[in-house]
Amino acid sequence: MIEVRVLIVEDEPIIAEDIASALKTNDFEVSAIVYSKEDALAELKNNQPDLVLLDINLHGGEEGIEIAKLINEKYFLPFVFLTSYSDKQTLQYAKSTEPSGYVVKPFSDAGLYATLEIALYNHTQKNKHRFPGINLEFINKTLPTHLSEREFVVVELIYAGKTNNQIADELFVSINTVKAHIKSIYLKLGAFSRSTLILRLRELMLLK
Repeated sequence: MIEVRVLIVEDEPIIAEDIASALKTNDFEVSAIVYSKEDALAELKNNQPDLVLLDINLHGGEEGIEIAKLINEKYFLPFVFLTSYSDKQTLQYAKSTEPSGYVVKPFSDAGLYATLEIALYNHTQKNKHRFPGINLEFINKTLPTHLSEREFVVVELIYAGKTNNQIADELFVSINTVKAHIKSIYLKLGAFSRSTLILRLRELMLLK
């Protein structure tokens, strides 16, 4: 689970499958596709993603807004609204939940990728004051197997909301090298996804 794990909450199966197909890249993978509020809440609880792509008007109602509010209250994950509606009232409802992004159907694959990348970054920047910065020396004091300096650079970039491709570009290395570093980082920190890695780092730094 090296890529950014995306939960798709969309009540139109064809659209959901199209999104899932588009997200099969070096940066994103689909953690699950769900079609209802109840299934979305179960995924958030039992199979937490790194990012949620969320239809506002599930089954013609405002369940997407309700899910967004819960994400803000309990999970602190970035979420992007996906909708066929761009009217003033819908936008007002959406803005009240402070989404990390907003995609209007129909959309292009490139536009979707860009929105998700920006969403990860925006969410990190908006919330970074709520959590401590990370420190290699302190983190390594808590680990039986230490992070290398290079691995810590990758950790910092993940913590800043960067995707695999963005990390590879910034470090001038291949995507496979980035994935190898992330696998090693997960092993050393007992993580299995970006969200669990970030949570683990926050827990460690709060011990400082």
